[in-house]
Amino acid sequence: MILSVPTRLTAALSGAAFLLLAACATSGVSPAERAADEAVILSLLEAQDTAWNQGDIEGFMAGYLRSPDLRFASGGNITRGWDETLARYKARYGTGAEMGTLTTTDHEIEILSADAAIAHGKWQLDWQGEQPWGLYTLVLRKTGGEWRIVSDTTTAAE
Repeated sequence: MILSVPTRLTAALSGAAFLLLAACATSGVSPAERAADEAVILSLLEAQDTAWNQGDIEGFMAGYLRSPDLRFASGGNITRGWDETLARYKARYGTGAEMGTLTTTDHEIEILSADAAIAHGKWQLDWQGEQPWGLYTLVLRKTGGEWRIVSDTTTAAE
């Protein structure tokens, strides 16, 4: 197939734009910094599991940015704010031993810039004799030198 000059130019510019965007997405972050940030974020996620499994809902919430701008989406609903998200968790799962046992796996962490990252994974809860599970996507920001979740979209499998 022979492309006209404008079509070839458009295709070339589109390809160049894609490469530029890909380069910008990771600009300013060395491989060593990326690996260190990924390890810190994984540690944050593991600390959340530990806190949940100890019945420490506030400890679990420490992974989230304590802000009215926090966004939590699940079950077709959006909750905004740290306090509101905490209240949602308490209303749904209670506190202490009644929270069940949380396991997260299949972690995929991508550092987008020096202060932005996305984490994907799978969650499973052993709760009240059932084992619901699903997937999550987290948007994290580094503020004050610490990574915190600013947006959590969690889905449940049928």
